[in-house]
Amino acid sequence: MDSLVESGWQVYTMLLSKCAYACICLVRLILVCGVVHRIGLLWPLRACGFRSGSILNVISTLFLFLELELIFFYLVTNFSDFQLACIGSFIVHETVFFLSGLPYIFLERTGLLSTYKIQTKHNTPEAQGKCIAWLLFYHSCVNFPLMMFSYRVFKFMGMRSSFPLPSWKVVSAQILFFFIIEDFVFYWGHRILHTKWLYKNVHSVHHEYATPFGLTSEYAHPAEILFLGFATFIGPALTGPHLITLWLWLVLRVIETVEAHCGYHFPWSPSNFLPLYGGADFHDYHHRLLYTKSGNYSSTFVYMDWIFGTDKGYRKLKALKET
Repeated sequence: MDSLVESGWQVYTMLLSKCAYACICLVRLILVCGVVHRIGLLWPLRACGFRSGSILNVISTLFLFLELELIFFYLVTNFSDFQLACIGSFIVHETVFFLSGLPYIFLERTGLLSTYKIQTKHNTPEAQGKCIAWLLFYHSCVNFPLMMFSYRVFKFMGMRSSFPLPSWKVVSAQILFFFIIEDFVFYWGHRILHTKWLYKNVHSVHHEYATPFGLTSEYAHPAEILFLGFATFIGPALTGPHLITLWLWLVLRVIETVEAHCGYHFPWSPSNFLPLYGGADFHDYHHRLLYTKSGNYSSTFVYMDWIFGTDKGYRKLKALKET
């Protein structure tokens, strides 16, 4: 028994040390992104008279990708495919989700940038705390098991983590496909959730927050998490992408849904620049109205609402505000 406990402890400490080193590598990557271009390894070129132009941008990008490739090489040589696809994906999701969502709680509590807040109502600290507590429970007991269950499906469809890394053309094409199919599946799934019985028994949990903030994007009934989570993962499940593509898709999807629920419409919000992009103003309207009249069911891009006329109320209201 003692030897079994000791061997288990050794495995635990080994995994812990590997995860710690991986986190250090991630911090290094962030530092490289922010420093290399400005003051890092490019100062000899600046001293020779080069300024911020195409050459410096190309070189800084090369340094970034080199660092990224080195980090990924460490991960694939020290962790199994299962560990990377399940535990790694879970860590990526949690890190991006909370780092992108928590600042909006800070903005709401302090009143900073309140000019850009869509609604005048505020969530109480108790309501925000309740959301975070349930999110930690849902993520641990629903999201993580779902990732573990999905692993065999992704492997069967051809997902890999080995080198070489996919080209940017392949990554771009797959990410575009993921967005298209996710928008289609999410729209119909979300619209079905707004039928009387499903709304009352399932989707009403998500709509407890009529004034959404970033983290409420994933505050939902477990059945809804499974139901709409299918929309997020159906694209990768069909194509079996490289793990780095799956992580990129996960990052983009999380940032998008947090931004859509953030409750702020800034001058730099993506909806001001990307055609057909929904964003916070579009989705905030959905949370303000009764379930039978809300509309605006789309996920990222709003063409499905436009095609089926489920955004007419929002467009009329927006036209009135502009006149």
